[in-house]
Amino acid sequence: MDARDIIKRPVITERSTDIMADGKYTFEVDTRATKTQIKFALEEIFGIKVASVNTANYKGKFKRVGRHSGYTAKRKKAVITLAPNSKELEIFEQ
Repeated sequence: MDARDIIKRPVITERSTDIMADGKYTFEVDTRATKTQIKFALEEIFGIKVASVNTANYKGKFKRVGRHSGYTAKRKKAVITLAPNSKELEIFEQ
């Protein structure tokens, strides 16, 4: 997988913006990606040093609209911690 295929988008929530002060950033990633693939992809794209990667898998929720039913897409979230000597991410500075 290419590095740009692994990292889908940043997750911007109230909790994720609170933990940015600690050097932790949250991304939605490909469901098949491993922690080491996520680490190398972030280091390649942003030019940062990653200390650790924590992931969480979310199952799709059951939804129903009228008589049609199905599941939403499953997803994977990664919370990365920057190394102490790493630079900050500019993607969130706005």
